[in-house]
Amino acid sequence: MSRVGMKKIKMLRGCVATASVFSFLFLAACDGDSSTSSDDFSDSSSSVIPGIDPESSSGSAQSSSSKDELKSSSSGKDESSSSSRHSPLDGESSSSSIGEVVSSSSSVEQNCSAFLDGETGWSWNVPKECRFNPDIDYGTMTDPRDNKVYKTIKIGDQVWMAENLNYSDSVKTPILLKRCWCYNNRTENCAVAGRFYTWAAAIDSVALYDGGNGVDCGYGKTCTLPTKVQGICPDGWHLPTETEWESLFKAVGGSSTAGSMLKSTSGWNGGNGKDAFGFSALPTGYRGYYGDYSFEGGGAYFWSSTEIESGNANGISLRYDEGSASLSTDNKDFGLSVRCLQD
Repeated sequence: MSRVGMKKIKMLRGCVATASVFSFLFLAACDGDSSTSSDDFSDSSSSVIPGIDPESSSGSAQSSSSKDELKSSSSGKDESSSSSRHSPLDGESSSSSIGEVVSSSSSVEQNCSAFLDGETGWSWNVPKECRFNPDIDYGTMTDPRDNKVYKTIKIGDQVWMAENLNYSDSVKTPILLKRCWCYNNRTENCAVAGRFYTWAAAIDSVALYDGGNGVDCGYGKTCTLPTKVQGICPDGWHLPTETEWESLFKAVGGSSTAGSMLKSTSGWNGGNGKDAFGFSALPTGYRGYYGDYSFEGGGAYFWSSTEIESGNANGISLRYDEGSASLSTDNKDFGLSVRCLQD
């Protein structure tokens, strides 16, 4: 594994104050509190691009995803050579409130040409409905836990969610408390990107432990997981293994071109995909383990249920500057997206 340096990450400061009981309950549902607990980030020393081996030492400097400055590392952690990532092109937009409230999916679709006209990269103002491939016949599924409706797509012999999971009830699912977030802690961004989950949240380690399996997972621990892990996915769906991700890559023509086949046709800061099969991967970035958000417009990162060792698990990486898709080595305390696979 080659060693490259890391970026110095600005720590998030403060948290959003709530003014009503309703707001309090909403924030408790997992993404409103940007503070961290010892369980969230135990033994983590800095936030770096997904793919870092937390046991390695620092090396040379790497470019940042921010157009305003380069961030050098002081963490003493190295990046895995199998998932080295670069910053998106200049011109990426910062997070902002969605400028238009749309009453239905049909009205959003009718206005997509207006949203996308002149677009050259990522914008949080564009509804997710405008990112789907209009030539694909998507299915739908309803998550019975919160009645959210998701588009689905069959690729090969697999049926995938065609959008990122956006489930956040930490009362029903305690592991979510302080372990899932919206990009830049803006609730409206979850309507576009879904949520970012730690690996412990993605596999729902609390449910695994309480289920009598004696499984205690998370950062700094290793565990033997069942062959199929439902994790944070709804009943009838599960968190895909690395092997199931590799099956997806094979079904769309192989890993060397899977990135191009799976990426959405708009929103990427250079290197839009073909979205030939309707997977519609959006470049929504990731959350670092110190609470920073990075790489919007430049990358899509998803969890697998496959553990590597105590500090890392396998993730999936799609980048703006590559047509390929790859497995990556990701710190368990990163916040990555979740795509569920039908049982």
